[in-house]
Formats: sequence, structure tokens, C-alpha cells
Amino acid sequence: MLLERVAAASAAMAATRSRIAKREVIAAVLRDAEPAEIEIVVAYLAGSLRQRRTGIGWRTVSKAPPPAAEATLSVTEVDAIFEATAALAGTGSAGRRAQLVANLFGRATEPEQRLLAGLISGELRQGALEAQVQEGLAVAYEVPVAAVRRAAMLASSTTAAARVLVEGGLAGLAEVGLTVGTGIQPMLAASAPDVTEAVGKAGLPLLVDHKLDGIRVQVHKDDDTIRMFTRSLDEITERLPEVSATVAALPYQRMVLDGEVLAFRPDGKPESFQVIASRTGSQLDVPAQAVRTPLRGFFFDLLHLDGRDLLDEPLSERIRIMAEVLSPELIVPRRFCETEDELAEVFRTAVLDGYEGVVVKRLDAPYAAGRRDSAWIKIKPRHTLDLIVTAAEWGHGRRKGWLSNLHLAARDPASGELIMLGKTFKGMTDKLLAWQTDRFLELEASRDDYTVYVRPETVVEIAFDGLQRSTRYPGGVALRFARVLRYREDKTADQADTFDTVLAIGGTVEPE
Repeated sequence: MLLERVAAASAAMAATRSRIAKREVIAAVLRDAEPAEIEIVVAYLAGSLRQRRTGIGWRTVSKAPPPAAEATLSVTEVDAIFEATAALAGTGSAGRRAQLVANLFGRATEPEQRLLAGLISGELRQGALEAQVQEGLAVAYEVPVAAVRRAAMLASSTTAAARVLVEGGLAGLAEVGLTVGTGIQPMLAASAPDVTEAVGKAGLPLLVDHKLDGIRVQVHKDDDTIRMFTRSLDEITERLPEVSATVAALPYQRMVLDGEVLAFRPDGKPESFQVIASRTGSQLDVPAQAVRTPLRGFFFDLLHLDGRDLLDEPLSERIRIMAEVLSPELIVPRRFCETEDELAEVFRTAVLDGYEGVVVKRLDAPYAAGRRDSAWIKIKPRHTLDLIVTAAEWGHGRRKGWLSNLHLAARDPASGELIMLGKTFKGMTDKLLAWQTDRFLELEASRDDYTVYVRPETVVEIAFDGLQRSTRYPGGVALRFARVLRYREDKTADQADTFDTVLAIGGTVEPE
């Protein structure tokens, strides 16, 4: 299959909001894919590459040559090139990688270049999620979508499920089961802005877990072998020796646990996400790091125990067994709530104790891996600030030609200086992107190849989940999960929130 076919499908999906229309576009492409191409095509339609890491940065992509006039690239050729770039290492690898990318883009038409840039950056804005690709597979091969989803969950990816479907049909999908030692796609939580809406979605009574601001970890124990996977199914077993030792000591041969790892400050409150992420993300001198920043595992679900799969059991049964096989200090803080008032009190207490919020869970729900629905709902306090835009970066992929990534700052009331707090490109519609591009070009003070610096006159309302320590920014803090709510044309820059307000809302966070 030519890459042109996938690029055209991507453009068609971006042009419609209809879920059914997107599904039909996906199904049509998948019907025409050869068995050897199916995994590549599924990945591209879902907006990702099969290779987890390619070593290709946006600077390399931005230097791409002019597009080709005629489509000649096949999806298998493209996949092979990305495989080759991922394998490069050592002296001179950056140059060889850049040349491979230049050659690839030089053979790509303009629509293909847009697709490739989006796949590399992970920002292919076509409105198709993995769940919709699963629906397209079901339509293309005339099988129940539930069978595709379950196989994708247990085989760790939709691409793996697609291969099974092509080779074995519905019977092949049915044979896919949980394998201890192979990571499965984790169950995800939907969101609610407050306790009342969460109860409206999930009902009562509920199990309420404290929401841990740590690293999601899935732990597989198979006799003496321990394997641990992140939410994205990257293996991090060697980076968590203390968690591995804890699970290895449990008196069971085979088990699969779902939970998070945390570190704690001297005052007993959870350490910041950044500290935990730094520890789990590093492979250097792990024993020394384990002494400086010891991590503990807290588990909230049990998926397998000594030959018994528990995925389809209701949560009430899974937590009953958990309480029998795990000591209380290994289980996430939790409580049963029968009223909205009880839930509100648990939420308030969790936030005061330094947790990120709570996750409410329906007691009758099975483990629906890889999906967000009302079975699990997270509630977090939402903060908002009116901040000043100091610059905007040119977008790429679908946002090419628009100013997208905003630089956000608050004024220090003592010195009058603007203190940068981070960047965001989230929460923007096409209409808003077009407006802010025109606006910031009018306010342009200077620019470089990627960024337009503007007069600090525009105020934007930003929602964020909290603050994290940061050595990148002069104030020592950065916004977490910042997204645009609206522009405050009714406010001048001197009416925006100050840096003191930032610290007061997010809590005092000392710079590293």
C-alpha cells in the first residue's frame, strides 16, 4: 500500500467530526492492506509509529526538502526507514539519521510530508484515537469490536491484535489471554470536575481511592521473575529494585498487580511527581538513587493470582481478594462511600494530605483495560490563572502556519519582572489558533526560526493541575498539564495574576 493512501485517509478523518465517518474511512483502508502491512497501517491510522523511539527531533524534520510531485513511497518502505533510524547509535549517528530523514521527506508528497511530520512528533491531529481504529478493524473484518478491544488489551497493543485478527480471525482473537510477564493495556479513568458530577456518572455506593501522583506501574510476578511496566508498557524493572523486592517476598507464585510507585517527603506527604519521574526515568546508579529517594509501591487492583484471571470479576471481588493477599501498607488508601457527603469529605481530606485527588470506582465493574468510561472517574481540584503571553512558537504538522505553543508568565510584584511558568499548546480550536496568530504577529517584538516574541500585553486564562519543581524556569516552578480556557480581552497585563498568586494557588514549592 502506498503511503499516499494513508495520508488521504488521515486528511479525510481530520475533515470530519463524525465518529461513524472516521470509522468507515479506517475500515476502507484496512480492507485494502496486505497482511504484511496491517500492523504498520494500523499504527499510522492511530497516529503513531511502530518504533517507540526513532531519535528524530523536530529540528531535523523542519529542514525537510521540498515535497515530491508523485507518490512512490510504500508503507513498508517507510517503516523500514524508521526502523533504520531507530537502530542508529554512536559517533556520526545524528548525521546519518538526518540524511535518512531528508531522503525520506524528499520522496514524500506534501500530504505525505504532513503525515510523516505528525507521526514523528506525535501530534497528528486527525481526530482518530486507538479506540476508533479498533472499531475500524471490527468493521473491516466483520468481528465484534469487543473481541478486538479485549485482544488489544491482553496482547498489549492494537497492532498486535490486528496481526492476530488477520492470521486467525475471530477464533484467533478469542484465544488471546492474559500472559503473566506480558504487559497489558491499563484501565484508565474518566474525569469529572466535582463530586456531584462524579456521583451522577457512576452512582452510589462507590469505592474511593486516593489518587496517587506517582508513576503507574503494572507488576508481574512469575515464580522468581519480576517484571514491571509503565502505563505506556515500557519495562522499568531494573529501576525499581525496592518495589521488586517487596513483590518477590509475597508468598504467591504468579500474580499481576496494578498500582503506582511513590516517594515521600520527611513530613510524610507524597513527594512531587517530578522527583518520582526523575528517579524512575534514570538508569544511572540505581542503588544510590534508591537510598536517596526510596520508592514504595501502592496497589489498587489485582488482575491475576496463581492461575486465576480476575479481569472479568467485579471490582468488589478483586478488592476482596486483594485484602486477603496484600498487607494494608501495600494497598492504596481507600474507603467505601455510600453518600455524596462522605465522598466530598474523603476528597477534601485527600487533597489536604497532599494527594492529587481521588478516583471513584464502581463496585460492579470488570477491569476494562485501555478504555475510559464511568467505571473509574478521577476528581482533582482544578486551578486557573490569568497569565501573560510572552511568545508563541510556530506549529507543525496540522498546525503548520499558525502560532501554537504559548510561553506563559506571571509578574513578580517585587521586581516587576515577568517569570516564565511554562508552555502550552492544549485547549485550542482552529478558530482560536487563527485568531492568536493574527494577534501575536501584530504584537511581534522579535523572532527566531521557531518563536515569535511578543509585547507582553495579552492575558490568557489557563487551567492547570498544580505546580512542579523546575530548574528550567527562573522561578523554580512550572505549571502541570496547562491548557487554554479563553483569552481575557477584558483584562490588561497589569491585571493578570502575579507570581505570588501562582505560589499561593499551587502551594509552596521550593526550587531544586
